Amino acid sequence: MNFRRGRGREELEINLIPLIDVLLVILIFLMVTTTYSKTAGLEITLPSAEAPEAEQSDREINVLITARGDILINRLQVAAGNADALAEALAKAASGKQEPVVIISSDKDARLQSSIDVMQAAQRAGIAGISFATQSDASGSR
Repeated sequence: MNFRRGRGREELEINLIPLIDVLLVILIFLMVTTTYSKTAGLEITLPSAEAPEAEQSDREINVLITARGDILINRLQVAAGNADALAEALAKAASGKQEPVVIISSDKDARLQSSIDVMQAAQRAGIAGISFATQSDASGSR
């Protein structure tokens, strides 16, 4: 028996509206949860290992950072952790020098924060040139 005689067959169709709604919600979720980070870069010049040793320049300010975190500017100890005293000591060391350059010689076991403190103090003292001293490896590997 055929009870559906008067009814015609409905055509099947795909409703795209709910699919678009779900995709928009997923897109919004991804945009909100994604972190966009802008990293600031520092341009530094490191000496190459093959270069001959440079002569001592009159405009250089040598900053030594020990493994314990002690900071020495031109072999005079400065209070580590005190940014104002560090900036003042760098400004004093740079006085009378044209375009002074801070050369940071840091122990390999020293904390990175100490080097960053020196760079910030140099910026406060108005010194734009910063360089890191390196040592060539005796075995020749890098």
